[in-house]
Amino acid sequence: MENILTINNLTKKFGYLTAVKDLSFTIQKGNVYGILGPNGSGKSTTLGIVLNVVNKTNGDFHWFDGNINTHEALKKVGAIIERPNFYPYMTAEQNLKLVCKIKGVSTDKINEKLEVVGLLDRKNSKFRTYSLGMKQRLAIASALLNDPEILILDEPTNGLDPQGIHQIRQIIKDIAANGTTILLASHLLDEVEKVCSHVVVLRKGEKLYSGRVDEMINSHGFFELKTEKQSELISILEDHKLFDKIKTEDDLVTAFLNEPMSASEFNQLMFDKGIVLSHLVKRKESLEEQFLQLTDNLN
Repeated sequence: MENILTINNLTKKFGYLTAVKDLSFTIQKGNVYGILGPNGSGKSTTLGIVLNVVNKTNGDFHWFDGNINTHEALKKVGAIIERPNFYPYMTAEQNLKLVCKIKGVSTDKINEKLEVVGLLDRKNSKFRTYSLGMKQRLAIASALLNDPEILILDEPTNGLDPQGIHQIRQIIKDIAANGTTILLASHLLDEVEKVCSHVVVLRKGEKLYSGRVDEMINSHGFFELKTEKQSELISILEDHKLFDKIKTEDDLVTAFLNEPMSASEFNQLMFDKGIVLSHLVKRKESLEEQFLQLTDNLN
């Protein structure tokens, strides 16, 4: 698969602070990548480096096949890394015409891009009349004017209400479905789980995980259990190779699976051993639980 961006051992220091530490990952064409981490984890700094607005300290990166310089490569990139900044007394269409002039691209795709973000019917409205969500959608339209091969978004749903968040996420999915590669930075696990195919998890500038989202959450799940014979239940679970980890909280026992097993198979196994369950629920681990396990392992 064709590489869009390759990052090798990238490090950025601000004085004594290391914002990004020895970071390596590759972005391949046609996927939606999330850089996931809390505030201060190095997400925005990483994006700033590859967009040539922040100087790296060590390491390197290259766009596409590495045979063109970053300045030329960025003509094939669309990016929003700050709050939308348009002229308030100009209409959406007038603002986008100005962007086209600055980027040196044709104005003939303005209506098409406004339609992508659901703003075609408001193209003659002044920017100052737009809601925060509409402003963010106009910024996405602006970033799409040069038909980029990759769209880069830094915290695209920050500060939006639930409806605005839903609209932005749907637009991202639609853009990706048309073949544009997307890289977005987010501190929201929910966002990455719903929108992204791949994820790079950062903490304090270091990579904890890089790979497919579905592989990160591809655990075999866990059972939540209650019985009057709790101590016997725990003893059976601890002796069984199927179970990786057992947690107890009051009368609820949580048993994490090493291998696939259905609730009915488990219920039969317990019944055969003389354990009657008053509560049996099988659940799948969420990205949040996997993320917490990742970060717990590095404390």
